[in-house]
Amino acid sequence: MNLIPTEEEALLQQSARKFLDDKASVKAFRKLRDEASTNGFDRGLWREMSEMGWAGVLVAEDSGGVGLGHRAAGVLAEEMGKTLVASPFLSSAVMAATALGTAASSESAALLPGISAGEIVVALAVDEGHKHDPAKTTLHAKPHGNGFRLNGEKSFVVDGHVADQLIVAARTSAPPTGLTLFLVDPKKKGVEIERTATVDGRNAARVRFDNVEANGDDIVGDIDGGWSILERALNAGRAALSAELTGVAAGAFGITNQYLKDRTQFGRPIGAFQALQHRAAHLYCEIEVTASAVANAGRELDRDPGAAAGAVSLAKARAIETARLAVSEGVQMHGGVGMTDEFDIGLYMKRARVGTEWLGDYAFHAERIAELRGF
Repeated sequence: MNLIPTEEEALLQQSARKFLDDKASVKAFRKLRDEASTNGFDRGLWREMSEMGWAGVLVAEDSGGVGLGHRAAGVLAEEMGKTLVASPFLSSAVMAATALGTAASSESAALLPGISAGEIVVALAVDEGHKHDPAKTTLHAKPHGNGFRLNGEKSFVVDGHVADQLIVAARTSAPPTGLTLFLVDPKKKGVEIERTATVDGRNAARVRFDNVEANGDDIVGDIDGGWSILERALNAGRAALSAELTGVAAGAFGITNQYLKDRTQFGRPIGAFQALQHRAAHLYCEIEVTASAVANAGRELDRDPGAAAGAVSLAKARAIETARLAVSEGVQMHGGVGMTDEFDIGLYMKRARVGTEWLGDYAFHAERIAELRGF
């Protein structure tokens, strides 16, 4: 598969970089964090991003989007990662839009124009424990009258505290599949939302469901048919998150490389020392290889979403390790000052740590690859 960026992708990357450098620098993220924003992102910035079509990158044109595909979503996510942009892009524009677009029901489709315009935020409520494992979903939806009642709890629902709608994965029959997705209004009786601040300066939510009523119109897809839709949405999110982590690695490398040029010791820049040059060169190569894996995952999702799981897990596993290497090397090459909040490298380390756990850590994706290969 050709992994060289197309002309359209190169133009998208250039325009995204220019916009984010002007509007969403690391300095802007630091200000957002220091203000302890309850949203976790700048709504004005998200509106501008939506006007550029970013929120509709995975929404079909007949639903109000631009329908550029997963590779384009990865290009945008990678550029966001370079300056630690906080937005509902992954949660709403990528995962929720993919789930609703895959279900293709009239109720689901009705939300897509709002997502594409950046007017509403839809969050995916999947995880329940300390680790990502959607097959072990225990929140249950039991039949009650002409509908269902949802009981259970979801943790780490990214952007769940500001979501206008939640897509909730619920157990309706025996595992590992047997899942149904429900659209739930977070203001509905029985829904309790607790905002949680994450170490990377973002926000998520813990959501509890106590006899929350749902009917047939709230089902995304079919009863017991949520697993395939959920997998499509999660794979879209994993691929985009892999791209963002690659951007985090590239951003960390960029500021570290600049520090090597600016910091002097023994009368010359520390970047002149061969040991540090070797470490920087190794990191650069790792980022380039991972960027290829990420590009491949996006292309595979665009080509055949049902057969892209292996490519997506490979991209996520590599992105985790590359981001970890980039931020660790960055902190070490900064020296003692790398541990202080005054320098931006620590912000990259925290984002890499959260990105490692979200949507499956290295062990989760390594095991997934092994299973797909028959081990």
